[in-house]
Amino acid sequence: MTTTNVMRILTKAGIPFTHAEYEVDESDLSGAHAAAAMGLPVERVFKTLVAKGDKNGLNVFVIPVAEELDLKKCAAVSGNKSMEMIHVRELLPATGYIRGGCSPIGMKKKYPTFVDETAMLFDAVAVSAGQRGVQVMLNPDDLLKAAQAKYESLTRD
Repeated sequence: MTTTNVMRILTKAGIPFTHAEYEVDESDLSGAHAAAAMGLPVERVFKTLVAKGDKNGLNVFVIPVAEELDLKKCAAVSGNKSMEMIHVRELLPATGYIRGGCSPIGMKKKYPTFVDETAMLFDAVAVSAGQRGVQVMLNPDDLLKAAQAKYESLTRD
């Protein structure tokens, strides 16, 4: 069994979670692949995206893997006028995580973090455990607590 820093943080905070591991396909790092590999519906598996606002810098957005981020909504909820995705090469230095293994929990620095409100529909959602091929499943309210996040509408209609 793999133990990641995300799992250590959750355990230390007394937040219950389960985890799942799956075979990583380097040619398909999509969340849909991860969901299928774990046998979970795509609506319950969330990806972590990082974008830069024109006023307050980096922000973290956690949305269902099959959805697209609405950058206008993200700018509005984060107090920015505009928002753009960061480049993949900026991800590791900014967060400590690589593409396909980025978690909203345990980043190098604390960034404003927002979780798509659809997470509230489920008893548990899956997010990256901070490593490709490893996910943690936890209650969405516990995810908010662990990531110091807020629920918002973040995806394209």
